[in-house]
Amino acid sequence: MRMQGSMPSRKHICQGVYNQTMPPLPDKAVPLDKFFRALADPTRLRLLNLMSEQEICVCYFTEVIGAPQPKISRHLAYLRRAGIVAARRDGKWMHYRLTVPQDSYAASILKSTMAALRTNKQMERDCARLTRACCGPKSLVQVLGAPLPSAVKTAGVFGSLS
Repeated sequence: MRMQGSMPSRKHICQGVYNQTMPPLPDKAVPLDKFFRALADPTRLRLLNLMSEQEICVCYFTEVIGAPQPKISRHLAYLRRAGIVAARRDGKWMHYRLTVPQDSYAASILKSTMAALRTNKQMERDCARLTRACCGPKSLVQVLGAPLPSAVKTAGVFGSLS
């Protein structure tokens, strides 16, 4: 049965407008339980490790981790909602980087987590795969024209991780 009368209009996001910039998350602290759930997944930890010192395009994540792009994007969205990752669009490329959580305890935990990840063998292998994906003879830069990962200032974000 169809409703008579006026229905409230739904606002739709125009794809072109949405793709210009990813809107920033609201300026409020993320609940700690959501923050911990974001860190509780091995794939998300691998993504965070790859972003530890640079902003990276999604295509590199799929190449290094070997997971389909929708799965990678879903995990990146989860990290973004948890206030750990920020996104930036550059043409057809989506770039992701670490951000400092607003909660000082969460920021401290993330800093410790990132330091622990750097000593993990799986994470070291991922970093080596990222180097090959960027700079190898059949790199994504040469094959797809993907942008190289760009360095970000982690010293300003997390202090010295060494």
